[in-house]
Amino acid sequence: MPDRPSAATTEDGPENPPTAAGPPPAAAPPDPGRPGRAWWAALRPLVLRLHFYAGVLVAPFLLVAAATGLLYAASFQVEKIVYDHELSVPVGERELPVSQQIDAARTAHPEGTISAVRPSPEAGATTRVLLSGVKGVDPDHTLAVFVDPYTGKVRGALEQYGSSGALPLRTWIDELHRDLHLGQTGRLYSEFAASWLWVITGGGLVLWLARRRAKRRLRAIALPDRTATGRRRTMSFHGAVGVWAAVGLFFLSATGLTWSTYAGANIEDLRTALRQTTPSVSAALDGAERADGEHSGHGAMPGMDMDGSQDGAEDPSSARDVGLDAVLKAARAEGLGNPVEIVPPADAKTAYVVQQIQRSWPEKQDSVAIDPATGEVTDVVRFADYPLLAKLSRWGIDAHTGSLFGLVNQIALAALALALIFLILWGYRMWWQRGSASAFGRPVPRGGWQQVPPYVLVPLAAAVAVLGYFVPLLGLPLAAFWALDVVLGEIAYRRGLRTYR
Repeated sequence: MPDRPSAATTEDGPENPPTAAGPPPAAAPPDPGRPGRAWWAALRPLVLRLHFYAGVLVAPFLLVAAATGLLYAASFQVEKIVYDHELSVPVGERELPVSQQIDAARTAHPEGTISAVRPSPEAGATTRVLLSGVKGVDPDHTLAVFVDPYTGKVRGALEQYGSSGALPLRTWIDELHRDLHLGQTGRLYSEFAASWLWVITGGGLVLWLARRRAKRRLRAIALPDRTATGRRRTMSFHGAVGVWAAVGLFFLSATGLTWSTYAGANIEDLRTALRQTTPSVSAALDGAERADGEHSGHGAMPGMDMDGSQDGAEDPSSARDVGLDAVLKAARAEGLGNPVEIVPPADAKTAYVVQQIQRSWPEKQDSVAIDPATGEVTDVVRFADYPLLAKLSRWGIDAHTGSLFGLVNQIALAALALALIFLILWGYRMWWQRGSASAFGRPVPRGGWQQVPPYVLVPLAAAVAVLGYFVPLLGLPLAAFWALDVVLGEIAYRRGLRTYR
């Protein structure tokens, strides 16, 4: 049986639920002689109530996100095993010119148009020729044809998604994590989870540190109390693991929001206003201005065949195309080392674009535009020249997806996902161990906000309102919860079941 202290309230609310005899005892009045303690005594019921309700209601979404995130963290290594035949070849003496490798790919797969080429990035790795407009392939995906760079033999063809080159297995898991295979509507689940993850983490962290501060020992904060029993033991593990995982959970929440539907758009607008968007190289040959934006680029170009003819059509200007091998050589002269992706001109007025695609540390994100008629470099963008927020966004996304630090990054993500799963399960277990379903939804009495001094409450409410505007899947549910809570409190008050609203 779980231990049951006699105190009316504990760190997670009233240990014994209220009965018909009346409401639970009111919180002790703040100590006016200690302002810091007074503020916390007034704010604690609000934080505790928010942490409890958010934990109970949002946790199912977080549990799905954590479980699918755990699968995604493992998908990088599994992908290498499952698609080893397509990805790897025996190392030969010398590589064929890239143009010959492309010819081999087009002979085997003449369908569609070439949207990009990724030459073999290292010894023993295949070259990818990416085809768009292939029947049966998702319009947002490409068909990757894998070519042995030493022999020119085609090793296979697989559907590929995204700039990270995800193959079918990882793509399926990625879409499961991102939108549960429900499309744009399904993305709301992951944004909802990311919007509330930092709130739940922050509330729990504050409550745990405040509870443990009297002991003034790191061990009491960071390690579970193995001598405790029942609910206190569960809470001890919940709190200690939460302390260790807090920074990582804050990071996952913040980076997850950067490419969410609504909060992500607001973040992008803010970056635009601050002139911190991600620059992209200009492919225009007429001197047009460079385009900016996190999602700008050339991956969606219709593509052209590498003999210089647009989409397979005859073009008299094709004789003036210097060819892919010369383009790659010019990019190498600009310092663009492997891995790179070569995007063909979209039309006669645009250039080749060669961009580095390494997302592991150190990042390689330089890109150049090259005139197909002369082989001259017409524009260069260096990652070193990116604005600070653009760099932070790139690093954050790559760390969130497990690319930045390779296997170490993926292990860390898996550990965070497991920690979040256990935190959720322990949280529900604590709720269960309270022993009465009547305690649900009422961890502390209503009306705690009335004890908060106006000079604290007003700025706090304003900050929450602004934050809720920029993160709507936090603000709207919070407003709905507050309105419902007020209505239920008023009904209970009028029925005489509560002495407070």
